Amino acid sequence: MDFPSRPLKRAAYGHLAAVGKALANDTRLEILELLVQGPRTVEAIARAVHQSVANTSHHLHSLKKAHLVHGQREGQHVRYTVSGPEVGTLLGALHRTARQHVAELQQLTSALHEAPDALEPVDAATLRQRLADDAVTLVDVRPANEFAAGHLPHARSVPLDELEQHLADLPHDKPIVAYCRGPFCTFASEAARRLRLAGFDARRSEVAVHLPAELT
Repeated sequence: MDFPSRPLKRAAYGHLAAVGKALANDTRLEILELLVQGPRTVEAIARAVHQSVANTSHHLHSLKKAHLVHGQREGQHVRYTVSGPEVGTLLGALHRTARQHVAELQQLTSALHEAPDALEPVDAATLRQRLADDAVTLVDVRPANEFAAGHLPHARSVPLDELEQHLADLPHDKPIVAYCRGPFCTFASEAARRLRLAGFDARRSEVAVHLPAELT
């Protein structure tokens, strides 16, 4: 039986496959996670992912071809950003699905944050309730430029490399929850460790800026 719609259907799946192909690389996933935090030049991305500028440009070309990022020339540099908030939603769904079904990923994530004084992270539902009750202070420990590009509701900017300068401004009368770029970012773990050493009741959360709906 002839189905005239078959070529159109195959073409539609072809576009989906192109997006999947672009995502099927660990460096490109890390680049997307960085760009969800805010725009970056090729050179800044290369430094962050420990790749050459040439390799980074190649990965960005693949992501641009899949319409996941776009770039804008600024003088001698090209600044890249994600194509829209849906890219962050896609990354979040990929994180949740993989961690739910891939045991090795769960183990790696636990090992990434393992420390003698580590505590279980505060999940999204618990954090949402505690924020509603004004029972915690939420701190964003990413660099200030990433906070300025977008942050979670109720968060205050306390960059990890400036943490000690902000200690006097943080409350001792309620717990502090630190977050950063997501489950594979260790800034929040390190911030919580330093805060506990300074006498604060502090924990980390894996909630990230590309999952703001979890807190609404």
